[in-house]
Amino acid sequence: MATYKQLIAEKEALEAQLAEVRATEIAGVIEKIQGLMAEYELTVDDIAAKRRRGRPAGDGKAKAATKAKSELPPKYLDPKTGATWSGRGRAPAWLGKNRTKFLIPEA
Repeated sequence: MATYKQLIAEKEALEAQLAEVRATEIAGVIEKIQGLMAEYELTVDDIAAKRRRGRPAGDGKAKAATKAKSELPPKYLDPKTGATWSGRGRAPAWLGKNRTKFLIPEA
């Protein structure tokens, strides 16, 4: 049975051999790619991944292309607090069931 030191030496020899074989194969692959690019008149931009349809890539924190929302005029007014509601989204609690008494008259 091999000792720990012998196995480590074999591992290092294999890793060195792997690195050497990989380097020679990579050189051949690069030559093939360059030959195909020349044959089909391709550039690096043709090969690079292009953005497709869908949501833009990002980390989700920065939203550069967001629309500015315009504020809607208020339709309802709470006379006690002065709070208003535009009629969109969740209705406030102060509005209750009868909305007509809080409706702001159109001028």
